Amino acid sequence: MSRVLSAKVFGDIKMGFDMDTVNLKLDDIASLKIITPAVRDGDKFKQIAASIREIGVIEPPVVAPRKRAQDKYLLLDGHLRIEALKMMGEREVTCLVSTDDEAFTYNKHISRLSTIQEHRMILQAIKRGVSEEKIASALNLHVGNIVRKRTLLEGICPEAVELLKDKMVASNVFKIMRRMKAVRQIEAATLMNDANIYSFSYIQALFVATPKAQLVNEKQKKVKGLDEEQMARMESEMGSLKGEYRLIEDSYGPNVLTLTIARTYLSTLLENARVIKYLAQHHPEFLTQFQKIVDMTSLGGGEATS
Repeated sequence: MSRVLSAKVFGDIKMGFDMDTVNLKLDDIASLKIITPAVRDGDKFKQIAASIREIGVIEPPVVAPRKRAQDKYLLLDGHLRIEALKMMGEREVTCLVSTDDEAFTYNKHISRLSTIQEHRMILQAIKRGVSEEKIASALNLHVGNIVRKRTLLEGICPEAVELLKDKMVASNVFKIMRRMKAVRQIEAATLMNDANIYSFSYIQALFVATPKAQLVNEKQKKVKGLDEEQMARMESEMGSLKGEYRLIEDSYGPNVLTLTIARTYLSTLLENARVIKYLAQHHPEFLTQFQKIVDMTSLGGGEATS
């Protein structure tokens, strides 16, 4: 796509990357991170290296031109890929050129592959004729792991999948969800999203608190270390907590509105020098608390930063 055409299509929107990729010499790319021997010996690096050996670099590294040396580039993303290429004796790589040389900004907004997205990627590769053995070799994994990733969503209802599609869910979570009926799977996915917890221990706790009627097989409700009485107690307590949670959820919106109005009002008051002087002289403890409320950026108590 030419730059003239891209200007017509995108108007005044600032592009994050140049429209064309560039082939660069590895020696002309300055890394912002040091890859230690411990990192090179790690599973993640070995997986990336194996993938590059089998199928090449799929996601181009991201670079930005150095302001003081136009023939050199700063590496914003792809440090492990670049290191793996150097170890393999490669001399060039195809890169994306970023219009922003802020490495922190770039990495902060990049989206990593979620568990379900990885599952779908593997299914697409198999659909194109790539064998599970080839995929396992590319990802430096055992074939059994690829099989488990391929069958990840068997027995999981579409609604629950939709709720978790972009979340970093532990893969063994779905093994537990599969033992629940569809309605409970949706509830469990919703609770995980609300709590922002996607661990095996959390889904196991939800499973223990699930009524037998909501399980695919009632006889399957056995958890190591817990007897029937303990599981019944947890189920009862979870039911009570669920009711309390719904009450809080129903009142959350109005409460947030009320607190926002109150915070705005206090902010206006504290812009008045006479009010601040009076509070400082007669009610310093109130002034301290009011200032904390005004500085809050969320109900969690985070303070505003400049």
